[in-house]
Amino acid sequence: MSFDRPMPVKTPTTAPFWDALAEHKIRIQYSPSLQSYVFYPRVRAPRTLADDLEWREISGMGTLYSYTVARRPVGPHFADVVPQLLAIVEWDEGPRFSTELVDVAPEDIRIGMRVKPVFCDYPEHEVTMLRYTPAGPA
Repeated sequence: MSFDRPMPVKTPTTAPFWDALAEHKIRIQYSPSLQSYVFYPRVRAPRTLADDLEWREISGMGTLYSYTVARRPVGPHFADVVPQLLAIVEWDEGPRFSTELVDVAPEDIRIGMRVKPVFCDYPEHEVTMLRYTPAGPA
């Protein structure tokens, strides 16, 4: 039995993020009142509830904050992609992003390693997913 993988659903709040990924760019929100970047997309700034969020492009470069090697499928939709390298990347701009690592062997993964974005297009679903791969020597 084959399953289609679940894909994200674009909403009015998240559309700028997904639209940027389709252009192979990364845009996240910035709050002038907080003087910091914010992720996940939302309508008001966290902590202050200010209505000052603006979309800004970031490099997408980051550091591996945490990861796990899922040797058993996390669900039936992912039975054909084990091991799955689930990760949290801390962007240079501050926020953390849940993702997958690609083009790396599990034994080569290290907390604190530099990573760079990889844009994975799924035209049949009209979505681009953001993955990460090692950026090279630190």
